[in-house]
Amino acid sequence: MDAAEFRRRGREMVDYVADYLENIEQRPVYPDLEPGYLRSLIPTEAPVEPENYEDIIKDVERVIMPGVTHWHSPYFFAYFPAASSYPAMLADMLCGAIGCIGFSWAHSSVERAALIGGVMMRKVPTDNKYAVGGDMLKKMVEEDKAAGLIPFYFCATLGTTPSCAFDHITELGPICNKEDMWMHIDAAYAGSAFICPEFRPLLNGIEFADSFNFNPHKWLLVNFDCSAMWVKKRTDIIGAFKMEPLYLKHENQESGLVTDYRHWQIPLGRRFRSLKLWFVFRMYGLQGLQAHVRKQVALAKEFESLVRADKRFEICAEVIMGLVCFRLKGSNELNQNLLKKITKSREIHLVPCQLSGRFVLRFAICARTTESRHIQQAWRHITQLTFELLQEPNH
Repeated sequence: MDAAEFRRRGREMVDYVADYLENIEQRPVYPDLEPGYLRSLIPTEAPVEPENYEDIIKDVERVIMPGVTHWHSPYFFAYFPAASSYPAMLADMLCGAIGCIGFSWAHSSVERAALIGGVMMRKVPTDNKYAVGGDMLKKMVEEDKAAGLIPFYFCATLGTTPSCAFDHITELGPICNKEDMWMHIDAAYAGSAFICPEFRPLLNGIEFADSFNFNPHKWLLVNFDCSAMWVKKRTDIIGAFKMEPLYLKHENQESGLVTDYRHWQIPLGRRFRSLKLWFVFRMYGLQGLQAHVRKQVALAKEFESLVRADKRFEICAEVIMGLVCFRLKGSNELNQNLLKKITKSREIHLVPCQLSGRFVLRFAICARTTESRHIQQAWRHITQLTFELLQEPNH
């Protein structure tokens, strides 16, 4: 979908939404369908090739709307209000377009979970490729057990934030299973790339995991927020979070046909995020999404080749996906000063990481619209600022 079609479809969608809300009281406020009705109406896999937008919109009425509880109907008197207004919907559209993720700090979700849970956390040292291997985990587990501690959870990563390293889950998984430790695999960024067969071997060992998540809002053309998580045994999650207040009971909850997501999480409700995935999967098709991932990997490889061709720079980690970790040969201070100049210029934006005690610059291919010319221009800008930096008296 290009900008011209987006303009046209956007106007159509605004008309559809306005018609929906103007005539909402004519729809039954509560669906009269059996749980699981969708299974026979939608395919089990995403299409290989893109589908027509008209077919998707037709399916909204054919497939989606019959199963919807219409919270904005004037006949909806349940729970409490779920606020809605035309100005808010317009702002939400703009918010999605800007796509600015509101943070200026590293997230450290695992560390925070340990603090909330009141448990000790230990970081497992990595190998020379910044990946965690089985020998080190086994050693630390044995140390903890000897100290009277009970190792119960391990978080492996496929595509780490600093260097996009891949932990050796074929080694880690059997250890976790043997020790009865929950192994979670965080593939927040790189998980989207596993739709490409050439990256699928990086998933070897996934059968040992108890849970796995990735974020389509990072690399699968779905705007923030949208995270997907799988668990091997749903009863482990539901057993921890299940609460049954009277006002949330319903006739299908014990049937086994309904997946009630309030038992899967701390918040009670959630947005209809799957609708974004449904539209994107159908409009791009598997081939279109694969092409997007492969294009960005190729752009990262292009930038890597530019860095390697300049003897003043060095590559600091293997380039597997769309991230290049590089630095000027020299001190951490030199690279810190280069990043300051890059940031002050406001032409391109990079953030750093630390690898083996060294200050390293991260160059991540992020935008859907990034092309080779942007890579070339970014490199010219970096080398120009490098030249200026090295001409300064203190360097």
